[in-house]
Amino acid sequence: VQLQASGGGLVQAGGSLRLSCAASGRSVSSYALGWFRQAPGKEREIVAAISRTGGTIYYTAAEKGRSTISRDDAENTMYLQMSSLKLGDTAVYYCAARSENCGTCYYIRSDDYNYWGRGTLVTVSS
Repeated sequence: VQLQASGGGLVQAGGSLRLSCAASGRSVSSYALGWFRQAPGKEREIVAAISRTGGTIYYTAAEKGRSTISRDDAENTMYLQMSSLKLGDTAVYYCAARSENCGTCYYIRSDDYNYWGRGTLVTVSS
């Protein structure tokens, strides 16, 4: 499966963005999915993850209440709706997929994922 993240851009603090991750090559319904980000000089970190069926979702404590991860298997796309953006949210955001039989499992380590898309840059300004 090939993944392509999009939707990044420049946004003021307090604003919102919706990132998309379009999959091609295979149906995304076979995959657990996740959003990661990497800020300059920092390691890649999990933002949110969603199980293959979409029934189980993980957010970091910092993202709970601010972000919503979702998937539309008919569109072969995953989304991350982010709001109340902060300067510290500035990073390159990546989407990832893991071929998975478990319908309710999600994964939060980057090593757990088999496929990665090119990132999309989110810049939050004051």
